[in-house]
Amino acid sequence: MKAVIQRVTSASVTVEGRVVGQIRQGIMILLGVEKGDGEAAADWLVEKIAGLRIFGDDDGKMNLSVRDIGGALLVVSQFTLAGNCAKGKRPSFDTAAPPEEGKRLYEYFVDSARRLGLPVETGIFQADMQVALVNDGPVTFVLEK
Repeated sequence: MKAVIQRVTSASVTVEGRVVGQIRQGIMILLGVEKGDGEAAADWLVEKIAGLRIFGDDDGKMNLSVRDIGGALLVVSQFTLAGNCAKGKRPSFDTAAPPEEGKRLYEYFVDSARRLGLPVETGIFQADMQVALVNDGPVTFVLEK
């Protein structure tokens, strides 16, 4: 399972001209599910992201988590994170989880974050989405489990 996380001052997802998910300060998460991933990987990632100290304290030092600042998560499914561009000019998606398993684990990830008490907004699985965000810093990390 892979996640690209970005510290944001705002982020939104639009589908067919309608905003379906929107947050102010928090973390924008692009989540990719690969074959062999399971609930343990999702749980690990959720806990890691919830506790990751990437927000500035009063001294401007990255010392606060999304929980500490009362921030939110915007989680967007991103199967292309499983893409392999090592050979040729066209990405291979051989390692991507099948859609039904990808959706199940994506929804499990979202539910796990909500169980931790975090406000969570989402995109729509397999939809053509337009994502807008203001990356604060910029601060971006890639996490894999």
